[in-house]
Amino acid sequence: MRNARPAPQQPSGMPFAKYRPFLDVVSIDLPDRTWPDKRITAAPRWLSTDLRDGNQSLIEPMGPHAKRAIFDLLVTMGFKEIEIGFPAASQTDFDFVRSLVDDGAIPEDVTISVLTQSRGELIDRTLDACIGIPRATVHLYNALSPLFRNVVFRMDRDQIRELAVDGTRQIMARAEKVLDEDTIFGFEYSPEIFVDTELDYSLEVCQAVMDVWEPEGDREIILNLPATVERATPNVYADQIEWMSRHLPRRESVCLSLHNHNDRGSGVAAAEFGLMAGADRVEGCLFGHGERTGNVDLVTLALNLFSQGVDPMLDLSDIDEVRRIVERATGMDVPPRTPYAGELVYTSFSGSHQDAIKKGFAARATQVSARKAEGLADAEAEIAVPWAMPYLPIDPHDVGRSYEAVVRVNSQSGKGGVAYLLGTTRKLELPRRLQIEFSRIVQRHTDTYGGEVDGARLWSIFADEYLPAAAAPEAELSRWGRFELRGATLTSTGDDEDSTLTITLVDGGTEKHLSAAGNGPLDAFVTALESTGLSVRILDYVEHALSEGRDAKAASYVECEVDGQVLWGVGIDPSITTSSFKAVISALNRALR
Repeated sequence: MRNARPAPQQPSGMPFAKYRPFLDVVSIDLPDRTWPDKRITAAPRWLSTDLRDGNQSLIEPMGPHAKRAIFDLLVTMGFKEIEIGFPAASQTDFDFVRSLVDDGAIPEDVTISVLTQSRGELIDRTLDACIGIPRATVHLYNALSPLFRNVVFRMDRDQIRELAVDGTRQIMARAEKVLDEDTIFGFEYSPEIFVDTELDYSLEVCQAVMDVWEPEGDREIILNLPATVERATPNVYADQIEWMSRHLPRRESVCLSLHNHNDRGSGVAAAEFGLMAGADRVEGCLFGHGERTGNVDLVTLALNLFSQGVDPMLDLSDIDEVRRIVERATGMDVPPRTPYAGELVYTSFSGSHQDAIKKGFAARATQVSARKAEGLADAEAEIAVPWAMPYLPIDPHDVGRSYEAVVRVNSQSGKGGVAYLLGTTRKLELPRRLQIEFSRIVQRHTDTYGGEVDGARLWSIFADEYLPAAAAPEAELSRWGRFELRGATLTSTGDDEDSTLTITLVDGGTEKHLSAAGNGPLDAFVTALESTGLSVRILDYVEHALSEGRDAKAASYVECEVDGQVLWGVGIDPSITTSSFKAVISALNRALR
């Protein structure tokens, strides 16, 4: 044996040299950046663009009923700014905007945003769609980056700037002409492709637009700085946002907004860094829908805040219902590993993870019980104990999930997962050595049959191994084993120690009546079994109640040595004493299989 380091990585052969480092293309001078030392202590303003950016990215865009379902969901969740479409782009979008107005579906405190390019006929059509909306924001955008200036539009910097300025003027003029005086009207400007644009030029165009809109006091302007295509690491975007926030005039009348895409997979991190850098608002989609790799995931962003003790100002207490509505409306499934919302995100299959979670829940239950003993109500006690749980960043209950799916069993699972699942589904509290024994049985099952073992299947495996059919009728198992306990009568000698026991036992189909005395019921039972020719010694015994009330049952776990073989038996019965007898019979039958 000798020691050595791993072999080095080898050249890929891919044409990496055709790509330029982002900071070789875009210059950012911010040596005194302050955002890394900031913390996010309050939720930003949220804008959902599910009905615009999210919808336009679908293979089959949503119809009016699906759009309405999403709109109603967003309102219910608490969104106060919702971008509902591009009314001038299609009759479908225009009609949807008008349907919300005609149906009175827009709450007075919800601002509707609509998108337009800087073309007169598009602006007129967009404003016409807004007639009757209580709160309306028109969102103007045009691309500023060198690539778009030189290749797409073939316009110089002055021409691109004037395009934004002219569009702003036209929006203001048309709004003055067609909107009611009671309409609360707002304006948003996006220098599209912001991250690829020279910062001084982005600032120049934004200032020119501001000079036309003249923001002051409540007449704010929303300046949206999009990572239209994510090009660099999140810290670079944060530098760009902080630079703009520092240099923008009339900053107190500017809502600095973020619009992140996820091309490099770091849209959420970039948005969080952008908030630390001074932004006030985030645009995105539920579950990260949107063009290419999607917009920033607002669910993840909001619940990241929640996990840090910050109110997200959005109601995500029934995450599965939110997911179901979005999946039905869009025809796109939320992947099972999606943060907070995926089917498997609160689930552990690994044995070591399961064991840690099981112990974590036990510790938390003790802490919560202590707070209740101090006089706190159940809900108050839950909040009073800070959440600290292995592998679970938030409490699944807080987003409407149950604990039943937290631990699931497959071939990678260990005793902790098996014990946790039986505990949550069947109230069984298996002793540690029984956990180890049964986990090996489950391991053999998964190795043989593969796949996941759910709660029902786990109970079937357990009952088949430890219980006769009568004790687990729903498992649909056949009777098994040589012995069956039919009855037991116990009498005491009076000194509360010695017991005399008479049992009725079926041995291989033959009914027998056995009697014996012993130091307690269990000792007497084992003595009575000696007449069967088997040597049984009790090594450990644990029992607990499974339920309370008239139909209460008890579970007993007995570790036995049967003719030199050590194994466990399990018994369930309304009588604790009888359940212990059944546990011994369980061990005997298992030894003779």
